[in-house]
Amino acid sequence: MASMSKVNEVSERFTKASTDSIGCSLGPMKINNYDDPVTIRARKYATGTHVLLEEVGVETSATPREVVWTRGKAELYRYRRPEETANGGIEGRRPVPILLTYGFVLKPYIFDLVPGNSLVEYLVGEGFDVYMLDFGISDAGDAGLSLEDFVLDYMHGSVQKIREISGAEEVTLFGQSQGGTLSAMYAALFPESTKNLVLLSAPTDFAPRHPEPLGMWAFMSRTSGAYFDPAIVPKFFGNLPTDLAAQVINMAASMQTRAFGAVARGFGGSSGIYDAALRDIRERAERDVSLRSWLAASEWVDDAAPFPGETLRRWVKDFYQQNRLVKGEVELRGHRVDLSNIECSVLNVSGKGDYVVPPSQTKATTDLARSTDKESVSLDAGHIGMFVGPGAEELWPRMRDWLAPRSGQ
Repeated sequence: MASMSKVNEVSERFTKASTDSIGCSLGPMKINNYDDPVTIRARKYATGTHVLLEEVGVETSATPREVVWTRGKAELYRYRRPEETANGGIEGRRPVPILLTYGFVLKPYIFDLVPGNSLVEYLVGEGFDVYMLDFGISDAGDAGLSLEDFVLDYMHGSVQKIREISGAEEVTLFGQSQGGTLSAMYAALFPESTKNLVLLSAPTDFAPRHPEPLGMWAFMSRTSGAYFDPAIVPKFFGNLPTDLAAQVINMAASMQTRAFGAVARGFGGSSGIYDAALRDIRERAERDVSLRSWLAASEWVDDAAPFPGETLRRWVKDFYQQNRLVKGEVELRGHRVDLSNIECSVLNVSGKGDYVVPPSQTKATTDLARSTDKESVSLDAGHIGMFVGPGAEELWPRMRDWLAPRSGQ
């Protein structure tokens, strides 16, 4: 009887923790306005979300798409409304297409997180012709990939393909974080192909003179050359294995989940309380976009790819240690990247609570761009919370209203 009492107590505790506490309020299991990958990852393990993900799972990248161009491991996706056929035309879409670009390490599906909380889904629904460039997962053979490859080959090839498909002469470049830096560089090198430039938390001044409290680490970045030579990464490692920690963590989480599941199912016996609780969570995730988004973002933060070694070397040395981009000293195959050559309309968005890329690192793009149509927006949000958290309710309509008159309609 004592054993059965213990079984019931454990089962009741699990059911309460797994269902009642993940109700409408969701407690900590939701994306907050100031979230970034670090805070999401910390709460992921503190709340046991890593266990839930092993048992429940979540669908990401659900917006219908097709691959329209490839180069190496890079793929260019074109999105369509669910009712469109794969070979449908652009009837009803705004004439100026949008190219979304993310970075090198975490996967770009943060743009298309889950149904109901997807920037891609939103833009497509608003009539925009949306494309996304996915750089793919680098392996040992990609250690030599450079900034030239990403900007002059992958991005330029994508833009040329988009122009061919859409018939548009110019495109809107839309980049977040590292992808925003690449987009700004492209706009400076190819002003004739760039209609609009939308940047989210995109650094261009990596060591600003006045970095603000959130960016005080910039002082360390500019002096790090004295004790760290980034050339050791491609020389000794090839790529930086940023996915190694994620692989170890995910393997440990999988083992923990199997052990916990075996114990919980053993205690639950024929009543199936553990599996019933998991079904309840799945159903809640289907109904509640906040929980669904939390599960997807928790998966995303540990879904990393190796950082190409040569690109890392340039990124650390040229940008963080020497801050050459904002000085106009970066060259790609003999072409100098001068941000003052940006002529297109610019929307530059930063987060007041973003310590990954504080506003002081983003403002140089607006200051240097020669366009007379440029706007800087600083949201009360963090690096990720601004566009998949509560901040999206403000940001998405604001971007739509800015883009619409600059996209041919």
